[in-house]
Amino acid sequence: MAANEGLKEGEEFVYRISTAEEWEELRRSGATFGGNLDQSTGCFHLSKLDQVQSTLQNFFLDVKEDLYLLKIDAKKLGNGLIYEAVDESNTFPHFYGPSRSFSPLPLDVVTIAEKLTLSDGKFKCSLLT
Repeated sequence: MAANEGLKEGEEFVYRISTAEEWEELRRSGATFGGNLDQSTGCFHLSKLDQVQSTLQNFFLDVKEDLYLLKIDAKKLGNGLIYEAVDESNTFPHFYGPSRSFSPLPLDVVTIAEKLTLSDGKFKCSLLT
């Protein structure tokens, strides 16, 4: 995978799709290490706004618990935010933490969190207008 350091993608915000359990942990303890995928790959999987709906459709349609969309201030992630190519036409943001040492995602990077609803096969919240 090709990687771009920092904010070269020009995104002011990146987005995290969180389960209710993860969002509750983040609010309660001030940080989270994410889910099994994040822990096994050593990074948080994020999306640009125009990628959120396809990410939800491809990976979250069968999730039975509530989901939340977290709007994250990309600048607060610093050099731990890397944009990586996942195929020939898509790069996705990943948060590795400072010095690429897998670190918890801190609550203070989240600017807004909204509960997602599924209606007519599409996920909805005010961030996805």
